Amino acid sequence: MRELIVRKLRQIEKDHNIRVLLAVESGSRAWGFASPDSDYDVRFIYVRPEKEYLRLEKVRDVIELPINNELDINGWDLQKTLRLLYRSNPTLFEWFSSPIIYVETEFADQFRGIMTDYFSTKRSLYHYISMAEGNYREFLRVKMVKAKKYFYVLRPVLACRWVINRKTQPPMLFSELVSAELPDALRQEVERLLDLKMNLPEVKEIPRIDILNKYLDESITEIKNRIAAMEDSNNNWVKLNDLFLRTIYV
Repeated sequence: MRELIVRKLRQIEKDHNIRVLLAVESGSRAWGFASPDSDYDVRFIYVRPEKEYLRLEKVRDVIELPINNELDINGWDLQKTLRLLYRSNPTLFEWFSSPIIYVETEFADQFRGIMTDYFSTKRSLYHYISMAEGNYREFLRVKMVKAKKYFYVLRPVLACRWVINRKTQPPMLFSELVSAELPDALRQEVERLLDLKMNLPEVKEIPRIDILNKYLDESITEIKNRIAAMEDSNNNWVKLNDLFLRTIYV
């Protein structure tokens, strides 16, 4: 599958006249709890030829391939990427810390070298708690739930705990978050749930786990209250402009 993904990325480069700067896995496989039938969520950053950035008309800054049962591939233009980093977009921090890398260039190391300067505790917390609250409200309040949906709430809640305690970007791997942030009283239940998630089809439904729901419900409320009391940080464009120019003039 890795070879297939790289071939598709090379074909994208030819079809769109772009250069892929970084391509990684971004979904459950990168988080460490893929199901037997999980697809591959491939995300990439790309740069267009220099002259494309000098056009007056607006150029689309996203490339998306049709999704199939195995592959979900899409990418962001360099300019979009750096503008999002200026706003401390948590998704970017995840892509650039993914443990599964398909394509990497010197740009990726240069990006990692400055991205911590743009990390915002408040924006990171807001991103993760919004994700947790939305999934909790939509999927975990009924009697029978899909096992995988617990992880779409547990992971962002634990990520918030990490950010609160360490003021840094949380790790991609769910196991690291569990080790650092999950209360001991819940570990056995989460390990059982993780075994179900990784060994059964994604559509498998299980009875709601009240002890986990209580923890998630209380955590979401507590974290939202913390965010409301936080001040945001200000960034500048200097390092981003420099990286942009160095990349397009390669």
